[in-house]
Amino acid sequence: MTTAVTRVARPFVKWVGGKGQLLPQLAQSLPHQLDEVEEFTYVEPFVGGGAMLFFMLQRFPNIKRVVINDINKRLTDAYLVVKERPDELVAQLRKIEKEYKRVTDEAARKQVYLNMRSRFNEEQSDVLTGTVLLFFLNKTCFNGLYRENSRGEFNVPFGRYANPIICNETVIYADSALLNNCDLLITDGDYYKTVDLLDNGTINFVYFDPPYRPLSATSSFNSYVKEQFDDESQRRLSYCCRELHELGNVLWMLSNADCHAANPNDTFFEELYQGFNFKHVMASRSVNANAAKRGKLSELLITNY
Repeated sequence: MTTAVTRVARPFVKWVGGKGQLLPQLAQSLPHQLDEVEEFTYVEPFVGGGAMLFFMLQRFPNIKRVVINDINKRLTDAYLVVKERPDELVAQLRKIEKEYKRVTDEAARKQVYLNMRSRFNEEQSDVLTGTVLLFFLNKTCFNGLYRENSRGEFNVPFGRYANPIICNETVIYADSALLNNCDLLITDGDYYKTVDLLDNGTINFVYFDPPYRPLSATSSFNSYVKEQFDDESQRRLSYCCRELHELGNVLWMLSNADCHAANPNDTFFEELYQGFNFKHVMASRSVNANAAKRGKLSELLITNY
């Protein structure tokens, strides 16, 4: 793989909770063992946009096996298409971008967007068509969000972008090259299934980036898909982490909201993960309609090493 390819590999879609701006801090907290072993397995049960995935694949050439999972099947289908059918994806995205940019009237563009959104929600598309629609909506919707209503329908409004890049073929081909450079397993649904997919013959490094626990009763950082990730879900995840720790060949890192920093009486995570290591990192939060609630906030990194 060339340097040019690895340098541009990054998330091919924008996703809520993306870790791009936190990568330097995450990198400083990785276990030193990953540099010392001949090979290891990387597992990401809540892969999302994949900022950490693409960073790890470029940083560690000794990753031999990768397991990624997400509850959103449309997203995991997109990873499969990027890996296996990049030429077809690029060809269709080029065409759709060219046609979209021919429409210069904003009201007409909005109607094109709404039609595409209806297709995405109503049609039983093949994985390639579904991925093309996902890319289009991600690049043209408001703020690049992915959000579903209670029926599981994508409901983000139109974004008023004059010149959106719908087809970034450089990124698509770079990501495809990385995904083909390892033994990759892509699953969707409940993250717990990844426990059964660990490699008994190597060290496994698992990075958990679940929907964050809200900092307050009015927060909604975990409501972007119809399935809610409530406190009971957070507890179940902590049981999973303790189960992995007992295996002996699993190192894991978990990101979540620093609820204690926002409310000194809130010791939810400190109690759940008692006995493990805590680190505080500063992250930018930009997904909020209220500008006053954006900016730098403390987040937690919890590790078993």
